[in-house]
Amino acid sequence: MTLPLPPSMDCARLPPHATLAPSAWIERWCHLIAPGGRVLDVACGSGRHLACLQDQGLKVLGVDRDTQVLKRLKTFGYNVFVADLEQGAWPFAPESLDAVVVTHYLWRPLWPDLKAVLRPHGVILYETFSTGHEVHGRPKNPDFLLRSGELLEVFRDFHTIAFEEGFEPHPPRLVQRLVAQKPMDNANRPTSALRPLE
Repeated sequence: MTLPLPPSMDCARLPPHATLAPSAWIERWCHLIAPGGRVLDVACGSGRHLACLQDQGLKVLGVDRDTQVLKRLKTFGYNVFVADLEQGAWPFAPESLDAVVVTHYLWRPLWPDLKAVLRPHGVILYETFSTGHEVHGRPKNPDFLLRSGELLEVFRDFHTIAFEEGFEPHPPRLVQRLVAQKPMDNANRPTSALRPLE
């Protein structure tokens, strides 16, 4: 299958609120998100992907539990929400987003919610550490490391567009990456409500 090439992108700049550059994986595949679509950055941290995605004309949302960091992001005009995704209820309505971005974050109980929140034909862009990474740094806890091929298995009911698994030398790390599209007939419908940042 021939994959569409991304348009020319200018995501190389580091926004003033971010502490890390955007993920090359997210930069490479965010052109698959529906034009003008709503995108959620899960555990968005300092917001390294928000500027990149917004520059593509997308409507970006960020969610994290760090209130202080989110207050700073809010001063830059981003739509951000406070939520402890590991303790509280999932705060987004089903089929309300065109894309979900997850990087350097793994909480397996969240996977059904990530699937359900996507509209049909929505895409998930996922990148995080995998088993074996513990010899190179944190995280070391296997609860936060993907098993080999785990993303492919979890999203087997989605259409896989791209998948990578292996060692990256700079900095040394073992990672797993996935881009997948939700099919038309996948409809999980949990309910919950947002708590906007004050």
